[in-house]
Amino acid sequence: MRQFLQAFSLACTLTGAIAASAQAAEAPDHALKAAIAGSQRTPANAARDNFRHPYETLAFFGIKPTSTVVELSPGGGWYTEILAPYLRDHGKLIEGANDPDASSEYSRRALERFKQKLNASPAVYDKVQLGIFEPPAKQDYAAKGSADFVLTFRNIHNWIDDGGDAEVKSVFQTAYDSLKKGGVFGVEEHRLPAAKPQDEKTSTGYVHEAYVIKIAESVGFKLVAKSEINANPKDNADHEKGVWALPPTYLNKDKDRAAYEAIGESDRMTLKFVKP
Repeated sequence: MRQFLQAFSLACTLTGAIAASAQAAEAPDHALKAAIAGSQRTPANAARDNFRHPYETLAFFGIKPTSTVVELSPGGGWYTEILAPYLRDHGKLIEGANDPDASSEYSRRALERFKQKLNASPAVYDKVQLGIFEPPAKQDYAAKGSADFVLTFRNIHNWIDDGGDAEVKSVFQTAYDSLKKGGVFGVEEHRLPAAKPQDEKTSTGYVHEAYVIKIAESVGFKLVAKSEINANPKDNADHEKGVWALPPTYLNKDKDRAAYEAIGESDRMTLKFVKP
């Protein structure tokens, strides 16, 4: 009887611990919600939240206010507007930005625009660190083994276009090297259906999920989770001028605009890799 009671007590303890752990895992991150709702965000960026799901995406990757996070190719700063205030007090945000000495005038101008954005709001962005990310030649943004997270949002098709598989692999390898053991490489990218061929230049902007996983695993990453939070079953990835026909770009201008608006933004993979 005593053994039964002890076993029952242990079972209850384990059940309670599991339930408490699950509840903690599902607990809302109020600091992240506050950053997403903050007035620092550009209204046009915030208007896309129903397509981009920033809270669910970042929660899926597992970032915390104390994390050291690298964002590769921040572009106009869509996610920077969220990550900077979220990490400002207790964490660190490193932006893998363009090289100020890049041979491309476009790259230099893009960096200046991004720096102007940061400098315009020091109360939000004064602690953001800028590293150089100009693959494959220059990828100097974080010391080896220093980052908790390296994140990339809708950039892989550009790296394929610029330098093919070799450039993508070099980017993934540098991300791997920059991460601590157990660190997370978070990927969001336009998803090409497996039945459709992916051309060498990814001219449509869409990429096979299996391709991303294969290259990530080739440098040592382990795929630990996939999320469909950014899936869009209405997007068949078959549009004149590719993904850029869809909002917010509308590259075809008024042609079939209502149809593209009804589809919404692209179907996207959201993948979580870990450095073992």
